[in-house]
Amino acid sequence: MANDILDKIRKEVNDNDIVLYMKGCAEAPECGFSSMVVQVLSHLGVSFKDVNVLADSEVRQGIKDFTEWPTIPQLYVKGEFVGGCDIIREMYEDGELKQLLQDKGISVAA
Repeated sequence: MANDILDKIRKEVNDNDIVLYMKGCAEAPECGFSSMVVQVLSHLGVSFKDVNVLADSEVRQGIKDFTEWPTIPQLYVKGEFVGGCDIIREMYEDGELKQLLQDKGISVAA
């Protein structure tokens, strides 16, 4: 994997409080898993940067290499990889995601 792609990903993750690498975009997710994470983040009322991995095959593979995590979506909070759809859903349902966001200094509406 080219270092420039990994550097680009590292910069996006570090320069934004919340980044979601997903299939499609927040306004039009292109898979159910991505849609679920967008719904969770929207329900919590947090702003996030969405990155459509379908728009760039190098980013799509790069994000998998970056975390050594094989699936998309992938959620990052304050530079830290949190997980994919199942993990995010479970964290949301038991209140862990809201607590994590608050612990990281991110305002949550719900």
